Amino acid sequence: MRKIVTGLGVAALVLLGAYALGLFDTEEPPVSPVAVGQCASVSRAANEPRFTALDCGSDQANVKVAKVVAQTGEGCPTGGATYSTFTSTVTLCLVPNLVEGSCYGQDRASGLLKVPCGTAQSVKVAKVLGGGANCGEQRAVVYPEPAVTFCLAEGGA
Repeated sequence: MRKIVTGLGVAALVLLGAYALGLFDTEEPPVSPVAVGQCASVSRAANEPRFTALDCGSDQANVKVAKVVAQTGEGCPTGGATYSTFTSTVTLCLVPNLVEGSCYGQDRASGLLKVPCGTAQSVKVAKVLGGGANCGEQRAVVYPEPAVTFCLAEGGA
């Protein structure tokens, strides 16, 4: 029973993070051109989304650009977890910038935020694997582009 409750809690945290990042659609353009693979911090300062390009190794880099959609009518890839978006003159399809062995918690202002493992209601990234990989008993979050699977476990004490 505890595994079921834990699994539901982890799934809810992941979905809440995706939902919070999905709220960041805006008409304000990013400061500079953005490319696939670019990491950034997306935060919501005073209800106005902010996109700040960062090095992928930064603890504040909570998203990675998976796809840049320039054409009207074209969208983010389908067939896996829902991408978060940031819209300016183009739409950026974003995946979480999760690091294997790190723990993440939900932050209302910035979506997923790196936290110390053991923090209540956090998730731990047990493994980062190629797309479609099997996570066994752990919760799998799969994105088709780039092909990546995040295996998640309970991070709280």
